[in-house]
Amino acid sequence: MNAPTLTAQKILIRPNQSWLRLDWAGLWQYRDLLVLLVQRDFTSRYQQTILGPIWFIINPLINAVVFTVLFSRIIGIPTDGVPPMLFYLGGQLAWNYFANVLGTTGNSLAGNASIFSKVYFPRLIPPLAMCGSSLIAFAVQFAVFAAFWLYHVLATPFGASLHIDWKLALLPLLIVQTAALGLGMGLVLSAITAKYRDLQQLTGYLLQIGMYATPVIYPLSRIPEEWRWLAGLNPMASIVELTRVILLGVGSVTLVSHAISLLLTAAVLLGGIVLYQRTARTFVDTV
Repeated sequence: MNAPTLTAQKILIRPNQSWLRLDWAGLWQYRDLLVLLVQRDFTSRYQQTILGPIWFIINPLINAVVFTVLFSRIIGIPTDGVPPMLFYLGGQLAWNYFANVLGTTGNSLAGNASIFSKVYFPRLIPPLAMCGSSLIAFAVQFAVFAAFWLYHVLATPFGASLHIDWKLALLPLLIVQTAALGLGMGLVLSAITAKYRDLQQLTGYLLQIGMYATPVIYPLSRIPEEWRWLAGLNPMASIVELTRVILLGVGSVTLVSHAISLLLTAAVLLGGIVLYQRTARTFVDTV
């Protein structure tokens, strides 16, 4: 009787080609890692500085003072009747959170290459952790704004126009949108910089240009009506202006403009996840 012949078998290992597949079970399974990375990212940012997390307070205050002196006092840009310091602190809230999320998640792949090459976990964990650590910084800066807000309520005539109403309940939703927009753009940037590292050097300049293209240091009402549609193409313009509407009661955002902002945010987030997931599956093999 003839002995059975052995046939050669090959096992081909290839990355999952589904761009839209998210490992939801893995994200939940590694939630403890997510919490640890949030703590690590927050503490490491100012770990070897003298003032530490106090810089989260100093930075927006310095910016608000500079904006007040330069743009309000010298150039004379109006602030819709709001005291300049309060106007600029309110405008920086959403923008700083967006900039922090974009700036940190934009290096998610290249900055974690050594970890990705040693152990598996969902590759979205690091950028999500950076969103969480940036949210802590946002909370600190919001406390600074709240202190100035309370001062104006108690000690200045402008305080009579400040009050808390139902619109404050929209603020968490606006924070989620800001995080989604920053995360989406950061994932796109991370996927691109994984191959073209030079783009990392341009991130700071792009954010600076973006701040001047967003009504952070001027109200949206100062943009001529014929150019208002161009500002509508910037999702952060509606977010910053709506933040002032919620917190200060001033602003010229419309339902249509914010609906466009929401659609653009969803498109950016979806595109960022797709591109990041696609790049992350083969990134370690090409580093």
